[in-house]
Amino acid sequence: MLSQPPVPRTGPDSPRTTPRQWVSVLVLALSTFVVVTSEMLPIGVLTPMADGLGIGPGATGFSLTVTGLVTAVTAPAVSRLLGARDRRVVLALAMVVLAVGNALTAVAQGFGLLVAARIVLGVGMGAVWGLASAVAPRLVGPRDGALAVSVTVGGVAAASVVGVPLGTVVGDAVGWRAAFTGLAVLGALLAAGLLLSLPGLPRPADPADAAGTGARASSPRRRPVVVGLVLVLLLVTAHFAAYTYIRPVLEERTGLAPGTVAFVLLLYGVFGLIGNFAAGALAARRPRATVLALTAGITLSMALLALVGSTAGPTGAGVALWGLTYGGLSVAGQIWMTRSAPHRVEQVTGVYVGVFTAAIALGAFLGGAVVEGAGITALLWSAAALGGLALAVGVTGGAGAPAGDPAPEEPPRERTPR
Repeated sequence: MLSQPPVPRTGPDSPRTTPRQWVSVLVLALSTFVVVTSEMLPIGVLTPMADGLGIGPGATGFSLTVTGLVTAVTAPAVSRLLGARDRRVVLALAMVVLAVGNALTAVAQGFGLLVAARIVLGVGMGAVWGLASAVAPRLVGPRDGALAVSVTVGGVAAASVVGVPLGTVVGDAVGWRAAFTGLAVLGALLAAGLLLSLPGLPRPADPADAAGTGARASSPRRRPVVVGLVLVLLLVTAHFAAYTYIRPVLEERTGLAPGTVAFVLLLYGVFGLIGNFAAGALAARRPRATVLALTAGITLSMALLALVGSTAGPTGAGVALWGLTYGGLSVAGQIWMTRSAPHRVEQVTGVYVGVFTAAIALGAFLGGAVVEGAGITALLWSAAALGGLALAVGVTGGAGAPAGDPAPEEPPRERTPR
């Protein structure tokens, strides 16, 4: 039986985050890394995967849409369905579900089982992603809450920079089925790691129990939350409409060779990681202002590519700015949402992830429609215009509303197993 002493603290104003607590944050970050790598890996192994399943590349790519849509439904529902269940156990079980989804993908022989596997994977992904950033601040001292969220969400960014390319290398070397099998094994190991490293995480206190005005003020329907969700819906749709076709932009408009394209995309990923941690630090003090600045940067980068995308130097600068600003959006947006409704963190985070993943699917769909109908340049201008609309919503919709910038009160500390 585990004894659970209180977390050591150095004082009321500067509680100490222990190394063990940081280990729990790292395990959570690795979980988000595996989750997003599992979602995106079909992009890197699309051709051999389609050949192995005996279906077309379009049908294989559809599996990403299936996962995204299931995640969009699952993430907002998680907090409502959990009740008082220990979030540590739920996260571990969700990683097991994710592992099962990857294992089913590895053994799929046709389109039917592939879709079923990706549905299972979407359920696990929605639960992990929907809870991870809500749980992260509860694992550390109050002053490290924003950094814990940055590290956790950093797993999402790292999946694009490292996870998918590494999975592609494994798939090319030993087969795409082996790559998904490896992700299944990692998911199972991380499920055990979450159980061992995280403290017990009961349901956060529900302000509805107090039946006061503060509970109503913290509702997910609160104005800053709604404004933020609309901004994210518009901006992420704009981003993925354009980013889905970044390779044709670089090859057709800029005339870059495949090796140079890979380098530019790596540049995007590296700047994305930098943006993730920089935005987390800034959003800890001014979340709404940080999101608005990132929105302006993403919009400007797409407009730059539309204007000067035929020249290599400015294109590289535009892609770097794009990575820097988009890389910080997820963490800054989540901090803004949760600061705006501090007593509804799980609910708001779940809705946020649902809107985010739905916007990914919508953006990819709309981007394809615009490219087919009007071409790459029109797509970039359309995405930039949608980004400008998102910025206008954030600026005008937030006028006179609480910005969510003050730091939240210190949450109840968790108890760590010895």
